[in-house]
Amino acid sequence: MTVSKERAEDLFETMVTIRKFEEMACGLYKRGLIRGAMHVYTGQEAVAAGACDVIEEEDYITSTHRGHGHCIAKGGELDKMAAELLGKSTGYCGGKGGSMHIADPNLGILGANGIVGGSIGLAAGAGLTSKMKDTDRVTICFFGDGASNQGIFHESVNLAAIWDLPVVYLCENNKYGISGPAEEMVAIDDVSERAAAYDIPGKTIDGNDVLEVAEAVEEAVERARAGEGPSLIEAKTYRWKGHFVGDPCVYIPEGELEKWKEKCPIERFKNYVTEEDILEKSRLQKIEEAVEEEIEEAEEFAKQSPEPAKEDLYKDVFA
Repeated sequence: MTVSKERAEDLFETMVTIRKFEEMACGLYKRGLIRGAMHVYTGQEAVAAGACDVIEEEDYITSTHRGHGHCIAKGGELDKMAAELLGKSTGYCGGKGGSMHIADPNLGILGANGIVGGSIGLAAGAGLTSKMKDTDRVTICFFGDGASNQGIFHESVNLAAIWDLPVVYLCENNKYGISGPAEEMVAIDDVSERAAAYDIPGKTIDGNDVLEVAEAVEEAVERARAGEGPSLIEAKTYRWKGHFVGDPCVYIPEGELEKWKEKCPIERFKNYVTEEDILEKSRLQKIEEAVEEEIEEAEEFAKQSPEPAKEDLYKDVFA
């Protein structure tokens, strides 16, 4: 896939923003400013960046418990995200959702989810909505290798295949489900092989190559938008942090993380665009500096924002 200077800048900026946002979030968590568990996306930036680069603002995404990167790639506002992490009233969900429940329907972000596989059914529902209303909207359903074993995955993909729903099922195989390696949890080498059971296209790609991700997802999106139904893509990648922030990672073999860091999606893309004379190193540095400033502003906004008021306790509760 060829990439223009403008697109290269956008992809690089998105990946760097995700990386630096997660670094900021980890710092806040370690200082006790974020309540509850938190799962970061560090190392997987190319999947979200590449996938969301090829869809429109009105298209939908459904996310996971490791969802900060998805929200950022889809256009989420950093100050509102940071405020939500800190449980502040200026956050996306008024401080009531926290790290695992950020949503912005206006941007097509139908929500992260604290339940493994919980958003897979929402993706089928969004796809059915698009088809019934003839809106031409496509849904990208992000989920992990562990979620591919949940019943909701099979039910959702089967339904989408039967009804030709415009959904792209994007499995982020980061090698581990909590503390167990994927090869001990899944009976096949590639999750994408399961597409055959539903007579839909299935493809396994390098999840650390942002251009390969974009190319594969773009093909699936075009197919979905043309009314030809869903696809299953498996992006093989690796999470640099534990299942949650604070996970001691005693289950990871010695040296494995270092080998995957050599495949860093950001460094790989940086090397590609400089070697191909698409972007200069000075331009990349300026983008990183601008992102750092934006992250600092978001952190300060979150810290200075007020806590939710007591009278808001029952606000947004349906029953």
